[in-house]
Amino acid sequence: MVNRQRRPGALGARVVAFVVLLCAGLLAGCGPDEPDGVTHVSVGVGGSIFDTPMRMAEEKGFFRAAGLDVEFVNLTASLYAAALQSDSVQFINDSPTDFLTAVSRKIPEIAVGMDGAGSPLGLIVSTRFAQEHGLTAQSPPEVVAKALIGSTGGASSNTTKGQAGIFLREYGVDPAAVHYVMLPSPAADKASLHNNQIDWFVTSEPTPLAVQDAGDGIVVASPGSVPAWSTARSGYGQLVVVRQSYADENSDLVRRFIKAVQDGSAYTRAHESEAVEVMSKTLTSVAKPTLLASLRLVDFPETGAMDEQGWTTSMSFISQEGAFPKGTKLTQENWTNEYLP
Repeated sequence: MVNRQRRPGALGARVVAFVVLLCAGLLAGCGPDEPDGVTHVSVGVGGSIFDTPMRMAEEKGFFRAAGLDVEFVNLTASLYAAALQSDSVQFINDSPTDFLTAVSRKIPEIAVGMDGAGSPLGLIVSTRFAQEHGLTAQSPPEVVAKALIGSTGGASSNTTKGQAGIFLREYGVDPAAVHYVMLPSPAADKASLHNNQIDWFVTSEPTPLAVQDAGDGIVVASPGSVPAWSTARSGYGQLVVVRQSYADENSDLVRRFIKAVQDGSAYTRAHESEAVEVMSKTLTSVAKPTLLASLRLVDFPETGAMDEQGWTTSMSFISQEGAFPKGTKLTQENWTNEYLP
């Protein structure tokens, strides 16, 4: 990936203005300890199933017990780095792809823990396409891959297009054998599938399962049936990321935050039904059985420890997606286990 300096246009100005307003609204609550001894921190989240450990830590009082008053701020990935560097949020629940992009741009972030592993993907074909090709939820993935030759898939990013390519190559199909329509979001994928403008798309759950629940398609591939999408081959799914200077200046606070997230992960693993109830408050449009199925596609680790092998696996998967920033070198300076309890 080649980074070029560009003058901010109208869109860039609007993004900067949004971040400035975000900072103004949040910084008022990000200062010293509150009168009761609890420290306020803001956490940037993307509103995905990977937010479960943090949401559970808040629901069960683990953050409060650690002396933290946590505020969640929903952000798009494009604003993560700016929000973190401006101190409008102190923590980000970040994907490895976004984190490595920041590393490639020399942005001073550091990953201090891993709170989710795996890539909870789903490939969903339209009901019409499934009927025409005799596909069901039980169809072998190699049969599905060959049925996609000559079809039209939707892609809401180059990453999801790359994830589809990983699936196709796993079963001997050249990704160039399918056609793609680039769409702005998974919601646009969903609408296009409903209107039969595309035959299929790949994205993270719970969107594909929710589309299936609505009767507009059938999920024909998932990490459970596609080894190339499994946790063992996709690596880290989500990371706790902070600004380097913030971690240096607030080491005890970072340790307490990570400990609370680990407690949230442990509780999630032991109490699936409660995890579904908690996430249903955030993902309000998703049926609870779909949330449960999505949660089971993610590994919430016992410890947030990272290692060289885990990063090698993650970077290999991201490279296969075509989303790995060229020239990126990840060193021990970019991630650490020193804040783990």
